[in-house]
Amino acid sequence: MVDRPVAFVLGGGGVLGAVEVGMLRALLRSDITPDLVVGTSIGAVNGVLVAADPTVAVTDRLVRLWASPEASEVYGDSVARQVRRFVARTHLHSPGPLKRLLQQELGPSSTFEDLVVPFQCCAASIERAAEHWFYTGPLVPAVLASSAVPGLLPPIEINGEHYLDGGIVNSIPVGRAVELGAATVFVLQVGRVERPLSPPQRPWEIAQVAFEIARRHRYAREMADLPDGVAVHVLPTGGGEARDDSPWAYRDMAAVRRRISRSYTASRHYLRERVDGA
Repeated sequence: MVDRPVAFVLGGGGVLGAVEVGMLRALLRSDITPDLVVGTSIGAVNGVLVAADPTVAVTDRLVRLWASPEASEVYGDSVARQVRRFVARTHLHSPGPLKRLLQQELGPSSTFEDLVVPFQCCAASIERAAEHWFYTGPLVPAVLASSAVPGLLPPIEINGEHYLDGGIVNSIPVGRAVELGAATVFVLQVGRVERPLSPPQRPWEIAQVAFEIARRHRYAREMADLPDGVAVHVLPTGGGEARDDSPWAYRDMAAVRRRISRSYTASRHYLRERVDGA
């Protein structure tokens, strides 16, 4: 048994976000359902679908979606086309494939108010240099904004303001769930926070390491500041792969089913040991 309200917190992590699907399957098959879903970046994509359908059936839908040609198209441009785009623009990929995927899954005119479970997603406002939470109004633009990885996708304009990926300001938003009144929080994160960092050796590693420091600092601070009476469960990924942090790892869809299966097995074991047996 868990104390309610229950929040699912889904963090960022690009293609590694497939592990969240396994975690969601483990939770829902254990009859643990959310009263609130908060997400950032790929966690916003996974999270909004769960908020629309908080049943085991949504995990089958997510598995199919992650392995679909539509998902591959999100970062599927040829390298030559990416380079040409990057010379003239600020990003490698068009937001069109992700927008079409979200419209297909949610409906082009869906709103936060249409969801079965309250949902919020985080983005970074460029003009205000601030964290911004979407929780009302049109869904698709908000999730696009939360998922606009700098350099990969362009900023998303909403009501005259431009937004980038929420992972810049709050990659694993545990604190937000607590602010919203959650008594039990299940954290679905991709595993990067568990890996040791080392000084960068190549030019592209500089930004990666800097971003990881910022991500981990915020997460560690929020975990350390948890109030008494709030239970937090950080679900396991089941292990990682060395190539996950390569510059092109975000394009690697081949390992999707393996990541889902691995995280499902590890999370089921965790829930039996730490939650069902409590």
